[in-house]
Amino acid sequence: MKTSKNSPSNTFIFKQSGLISKNRAVLSAMTNKQSLPDGTISQQEIAWLTHRARGGFGIITTAAAHVSKHGQGWEGELGVFDDKHINQLKVLTKSIHKYDSLVFAQVFHGGMRSPQSITGLQPISASIVPSEVSDTNFSYQASESDINKIIHEFTHAAIRCYESGFDGIEIHGAHGYLISQFLATEINQRADVWGGGINNRSKLLIDICRSIQKNVPNSFVVGVRISPEIPELGIALNDSINLVSILKDEGLDFIHISCWDAFSRSKAYPNNRKTLTEWFTENINGLPPIISTGSVWSTSDAQNLMNQGADLIGVGRVAIAHPNWANNLSDNNYSPQRPPFSIEHLQSSSLSDVFIEYMKNWTGFVKNTNN
Repeated sequence: MKTSKNSPSNTFIFKQSGLISKNRAVLSAMTNKQSLPDGTISQQEIAWLTHRARGGFGIITTAAAHVSKHGQGWEGELGVFDDKHINQLKVLTKSIHKYDSLVFAQVFHGGMRSPQSITGLQPISASIVPSEVSDTNFSYQASESDINKIIHEFTHAAIRCYESGFDGIEIHGAHGYLISQFLATEINQRADVWGGGINNRSKLLIDICRSIQKNVPNSFVVGVRISPEIPELGIALNDSINLVSILKDEGLDFIHISCWDAFSRSKAYPNNRKTLTEWFTENINGLPPIISTGSVWSTSDAQNLMNQGADLIGVGRVAIAHPNWANNLSDNNYSPQRPPFSIEHLQSSSLSDVFIEYMKNWTGFVKNTNN
């Protein structure tokens, strides 16, 4: 394991954009279902994000925001597909900036995981995907015209984010959504330039990155989130390492490795001592800044992850229950309460009833009120 002289509480400079994060703590994108039916961000969602900025997080990331009506994945999802969203997004960014935090929007398209019951449209994916695989409806294969439209939608969503006052965006290429579906060998069965080897399967992501970068200022941060491995979808660790080797030459401001558990070993190489993060930081030279995420709870966990080579520490669940988590990172012994949490505790942490109800889906997170 690498040693690090840095602390999670230290400032971080994005060298390409010149933006400074007041610490290494990143509120990762998390589904909360608090947006309005038309995709407009709600005051409840603004309050939830702002509470984490007030609690010291250097970077605040929104929940996944769909770039197209066709790409919505669930009810209550944030939208950036229309100019009508800009005014309320400006309210969010101004609120976050009051606390000297950076704010990024995570831009996304659900692909085969965009239910027709929500969008009114048949889901789209890299290839034809039967409903028993997509868990929504029978998905059709994106045409060349469809793909160009998707690139256009991501680009214009990024422009809206810039116009709304965001400091940057995170392109969601993880967790089995549309970009991830193009990367996945079990889903992408194409025989054209968008399928085959990793260079072709990553073409959609690369073209989205390049198009966005051409249309926003250099001061606007552009990063990508990927899954290191999802065996059931055909996203293999070796392919992901090759993908990051490709992405590192694209002028990105960061790459986010979404591990779920940053301290676990690869499923493909269970006997190898390396953590998922170390497979990237120890095997690839010249990496852009790395965010890593998964099962970080204490200051010790955060420092451990930095010792693995991560530059920034992404957290989710601990930030839901402990909005002031980042303010405590200077305490080397900080290890806050773990779940389950009472509804009253979550309400005091600015979770709406909708968000709390959603968190009941996470086993053991919300205290059982029936006892």
